[in-house]
Amino acid sequence: MEVTKAEIYQTEYKPYYDLYLQRVSSETNLLEALDQKEELINFFNTIPKNKLGFRYAPNKWTPKQILQHLIDTERIFMNRALRFARKDFTELPSYDENDYAEHCFSNHRTLEDLVEEFQALRISSIYLFKSFENEMLTNIGQASGGPFSVRVLPFILCGHQKHHIHIIKERYL
Repeated sequence: MEVTKAEIYQTEYKPYYDLYLQRVSSETNLLEALDQKEELINFFNTIPKNKLGFRYAPNKWTPKQILQHLIDTERIFMNRALRFARKDFTELPSYDENDYAEHCFSNHRTLEDLVEEFQALRISSIYLFKSFENEMLTNIGQASGGPFSVRVLPFILCGHQKHHIHIIKERYL
């Protein structure tokens, strides 16, 4: 599990994900990338309650929807990690994050409930990766029309989280 982001090759993911990977230090190792839950929890707990349902423009997500989006994305990516680690190389479809956000009803939930769900999911994700042998990490499958190695997924999730924190700071607060 001592794989660092610096060891990831561009052939292990679609170029689209450079946006997220650039937000992760090259020295960060795989489990450190997953163990960024406190950063997100602490950040969401600082958002004023009156901003949790705020949209900075029509059809943009609220901070609560963004948190649900991070949860949904992690679930989907952990499914990919599990399948590819177990050598199930069935090509997996993409998902429409806007449809998911529209139908998640996260704005009806409390922040505490969303944070608790995120925390439970992240702990589960860490245990999943701890169960993998090193040779499983280099397995590459196809999803959303491109390659994903098992080992790149935690780094993408880490960068994705940092990306959305940045967006909220810039456009919502």
